[in-house]
Amino acid sequence: MIKFEIKHICQQTGARLGILHTEHGSFETPIFMPVGTQATVKMLENSEIEEVSDGLILGNTYHLWLQPGSEIVKKHGGIRGFSKWNGALLTDSGGFQVFSLSNSRKITEEGVEFCHHKSGEKLFMSPEDSIKIQENLAADIIMSFDECPPFHADDEYMKKSVERTIRWAKRGKDVLTTDQALFGIVQGGPNKELRKYCAQELEKIGFPGYSIGGLSVGESKEEMYQMLEYLKDVLPSDKPRYLMGVGTPEDLIIGSIFKVDMFDCVHATRIARHGQALTSIGKVNIKNKKFEEDLSPLDSACDCKVCKTYTKSYLRHLFKAEEVLGQRLISYHNLYFLKNLMKQIREAIKNDSLRTFKEDFFTKYKQ
Repeated sequence: MIKFEIKHICQQTGARLGILHTEHGSFETPIFMPVGTQATVKMLENSEIEEVSDGLILGNTYHLWLQPGSEIVKKHGGIRGFSKWNGALLTDSGGFQVFSLSNSRKITEEGVEFCHHKSGEKLFMSPEDSIKIQENLAADIIMSFDECPPFHADDEYMKKSVERTIRWAKRGKDVLTTDQALFGIVQGGPNKELRKYCAQELEKIGFPGYSIGGLSVGESKEEMYQMLEYLKDVLPSDKPRYLMGVGTPEDLIIGSIFKVDMFDCVHATRIARHGQALTSIGKVNIKNKKFEEDLSPLDSACDCKVCKTYTKSYLRHLFKAEEVLGQRLISYHNLYFLKNLMKQIREAIKNDSLRTFKEDFFTKYKQ
């Protein structure tokens, strides 16, 4: 199981500085978790992941269930033994991936019928299946199987979806046989009353943490921030709060102000593979011709080994030459940038100055 302590509340914003204790490490929060979809963070090996993370990363239930299969991972002792990762782990439920296959799925009370995203093979996942798979993957923190409806679904559908998510959360908890920390997931789209209802019903069931689902799925930033601001006083105050699939620099700062403790997102590594770097002045496309003869570092304010070693000119050359090293180096830098950003956020919370930090950051950072 896990233990969560709140150590300080920022006087400027109400943001929380906490410590999340797991069997495989303790972590200051707010924390960003790199995504290791296939039991690896894309482009990086374990020693590099240790350098660009705080030691807690995410694995993907859906993808590992399909390849190589959770039973094979279980034979290795879970993801840690399979990938030789020594840190802590969180796994999602597979729900988001299943529900993103909107053209090939059928939702029933028992679970979801859908087709393999590559082969077209017919598959089925229930709340119980999701928990069993996550038990095999052996992460410290696991997620309830939920329905992730379209953000702007009509109220009638959203109400049925939320009720189903609550029932599925209880079914998942009822079959859990390990001491893994199972989080409930709060859904409800833009409907504040449904979000509140979902949170209250999940709290009645009782979970050691609560996730905020169904955001960053096509709604505007303003809509997402409005919901986060609303939920900051709705979710249980003594439990960790995890905002799923959100992780741009601006979202990490604003999410922290709205009392979110945990974040994950593929954004940083996905854009890195296309040559986009996160820097202290905003996003940089290293493939731009203006960097062809630029002998300066990628980000003069960053002390990662990429910025201390290579020039923009060299990094641009790697992408133009289609050398995979370029993707690796920018992936490393982007995750290091987010790790350092979270450290700065935590320091600002300690110093009761997170709003000031936000204003200073956005003065320089161009989205």
